[in-house]
Amino acid sequence: MLLKGFLVAFALVGLVQAASLSQDERIRYDNFSVFKVRYETQEQRSRLRSLVEEQNNFKHWGAIKDELHLMVSPGVLSQFKTELQRANLSAEVMISNVQELIDSEKEADSRASADESFGWKKYSTLAEIYAWLDGILAAYPTVTEEFIVGQSYEGRTIRGIKISYKSGNPGVLIESNIHANEWIASATATWLINEFLTSDDVLVRQMVETHDWYIVPVLNVDGFVYSHEKDRMWRKTRQPSADSSCIGVDPNRNFDVRWMESDGASSNPCDWNYGGPHALSEPEVQAMTDLVISLKDKINVMLAFHSYSQVLLSPYGHSSVEFPPNYDDLMAVAKAYADAVAKLPYDTVFQYGSVGGLLYPATGATIDLTYQEGIEITYTVEFRDTGHYGFILPPAHIIPNSEEALAGIMALLEKTEELGYMKSKKKL
Repeated sequence: MLLKGFLVAFALVGLVQAASLSQDERIRYDNFSVFKVRYETQEQRSRLRSLVEEQNNFKHWGAIKDELHLMVSPGVLSQFKTELQRANLSAEVMISNVQELIDSEKEADSRASADESFGWKKYSTLAEIYAWLDGILAAYPTVTEEFIVGQSYEGRTIRGIKISYKSGNPGVLIESNIHANEWIASATATWLINEFLTSDDVLVRQMVETHDWYIVPVLNVDGFVYSHEKDRMWRKTRQPSADSSCIGVDPNRNFDVRWMESDGASSNPCDWNYGGPHALSEPEVQAMTDLVISLKDKINVMLAFHSYSQVLLSPYGHSSVEFPPNYDDLMAVAKAYADAVAKLPYDTVFQYGSVGGLLYPATGATIDLTYQEGIEITYTVEFRDTGHYGFILPPAHIIPNSEEALAGIMALLEKTEELGYMKSKKKL
């Protein structure tokens, strides 16, 4: 176990600079690098995942098929490379300095803020999103309606907007920013809201006005605020743990469906994918659960916006060999989304498959709940990119990514209707 010895030897090396920061300072990631590490065996993958357990030096960024993306502290960089070589693992640098990307993103946001109070040339804060949402509700009172999802641990309101031009339309539920650091999710959600209300494109208008839309721009409101104010890379909720100094739960592992099954979440409060002390421990997750149950008879399609990887993920997350009864339909619909995106002039390629088959075991997710509740066309949509920027996607990508989402959703809904899921919910 070469990597196990490495962890012990360097457990106190390269501590995240945030440990010494005062309460008012932001956490910095100077000279932290992100590596793409390819593996061939499950033993190699397990060794890589064990690195993430050493919280101070390594953070999980992403994974797809036979590769894992790890952020590595500068204090253990040379030793990390040496141990990878000894374990016969290949790696390449995806991001050489995470803080440089964060600084560039902040500079771009500052320049855009000087030009406009709200828009899609920058990433907006929760306060900015909510103020803009108030304006939208006031400007379009006959076709929009606010709904309250619930309250967060820190007492923030989780808001949603319904867009409906005709009662009785099939419904689409969009959840966004359940993971706090995936800013492109809420940026795309707000762009879509604006496009749904203002576009004069005939095909867009037809799609929008023949569906009822329920959109939650930011679900993990506490984590989202913290990611803007303190730690750009913060992923989880902000509820303290009773048994650890580590804070927060991965809300997309906390739903009460196959919770903690098949190694689909961690029981360690310090891990990036901590599933919580029990299912539905997070008020945000309980609120989303209540919303899904209340709307399930009105919703035909559910999309959970995430980043990054450029993949559409269907249930199931607990197994790589077990699939939903309508898996062929799910793949046909996902293919329609991917094909539509591929036709745009951005050369963006989407893969698709089940969570367990394409990525890794992940249970207790929103799509587990929605599928269980009878919303049979349900996906996690992982937006741009594939790792060049990762979570810190420059603001210049917001509009192209949103255009891809629009084209993909239009094709997805057309295929869903063709397969018979819109007129009445298909019974399995």
